[in-house]
Amino acid sequence: MITSPQNPKLKLVRALLGRAKERREADAFVAEGVRLVEEAVNADWKFQFALYSDGLSERGRDLVNKLIAHHIDVEEVSGDLLQKLSDTETPQGVLAVLEFTDLPLPDSPNFVLIPDQIRDPGNLGTLLRTAAATGVQAILLPPETTDPFAPKVLRAGMGAHFRLPTHSMLWDEIEAQTKGLQIHLADMDGTSCWETDLRLPLALIVGGEAEGASEEARKLATQKISIPMAGNVESLNAGVAGSVLMFEVVRQRR
Repeated sequence: MITSPQNPKLKLVRALLGRAKERREADAFVAEGVRLVEEAVNADWKFQFALYSDGLSERGRDLVNKLIAHHIDVEEVSGDLLQKLSDTETPQGVLAVLEFTDLPLPDSPNFVLIPDQIRDPGNLGTLLRTAAATGVQAILLPPETTDPFAPKVLRAGMGAHFRLPTHSMLWDEIEAQTKGLQIHLADMDGTSCWETDLRLPLALIVGGEAEGASEEARKLATQKISIPMAGNVESLNAGVAGSVLMFEVVRQRR
């Protein structure tokens, strides 16, 4: 049992929860909570270790037993040490340190999402979760988009990271990866998505909350599309707008 806040595992968790630089250098990230750790083990993700504290729910205890059965390094943490580490308001008493794993990109994708300059973790997590729900085959993350493995993005993504290839790329790499696709940029001055044929292979660019899409994104786009809205509403946040457009792709293709 871990009883000291200076334990190396606790120190590593603190570092990984804190900064993207630490996650890159350690090639690892933290998944916190029963649901996320369940998703990771069900996806056969590579674990470094898992930690838990007393007071787990029945589902949490079942999860710990499952981790042990999978020969994952699991250790109990005493007292409120784990709670003090937590990045959530209501900790569930379990977390795991996971290794980065690049899920392979599809050879001939027909539905790709490019979240450009999305800096709000909740919005990026929402986009990833919706992408998984709508059959997006790959997420291509340009520079200036927030770290997809930050704690708040992971929580909002609800396990999408473990099912959906999510790759950070430079713009020339994104251009090469999307060659042959129609590139649709979400823009309030674009053609209505209801009047745009979204059945052909495409990549959807959703720009950031404050500044919108970058100049590189606008150069890559072949068409701008918008969401019709009533009243004097000018725009939706990036998570909602991207979700509406992704489900419109699904609707048209069905």
